[in-house]
Amino acid sequence: MSDNDEKERKRPNILVTGTPGVGKTATASLIAEAIGLKHINVGELIKQHKCYDGRDETLDTNILDEDKLLDLMETMLQECAEENVGIVADYHSCELFPERWFDLILVLRAKTDVLFDRLSVRAYNEKKRSENLEAEIMQVVLDEARESYDLEIVHEVPSNTVEEMDSNVERCKAWVEQWTSNNS
Repeated sequence: MSDNDEKERKRPNILVTGTPGVGKTATASLIAEAIGLKHINVGELIKQHKCYDGRDETLDTNILDEDKLLDLMETMLQECAEENVGIVADYHSCELFPERWFDLILVLRAKTDVLFDRLSVRAYNEKKRSENLEAEIMQVVLDEARESYDLEIVHEVPSNTVEEMDSNVERCKAWVEQWTSNNS
């Protein structure tokens, strides 16, 4: 996606990010449905297209091939822009994506007791659960977003309850309406 293509987009691109278990995929799905954006679950995209370079057995996770993922997503975003379709992507990290791709970064946050329960339901092993809880406590993803993107597009929002999730969707709807009005 060239800088020229980015200026011509008619619909915004949103990234929903946060520690695993904060509700990224659920929130992104609801936003996409409510606003008419294409949802890209980056974790699923990585699995479907085998965008990894091996496995970290200690953390029970695949090792990401960033170049392969970014090339794949670049093509997808370009196609969406050509079709005047905005996207909402969700992923637990944000620093690897070019700043020009996104107009809004939502960093979901959850209380540690809520996050602990969600990660336990997912059957995360103790090490993986502890590392994710520590990342949330230390606001690693929020700091990463603030360091990687213009501060005015980074928004920290709570994601502990269904009501908070619904509120986040409504805030996004209002934001997209304003973005569309400003960019038409």
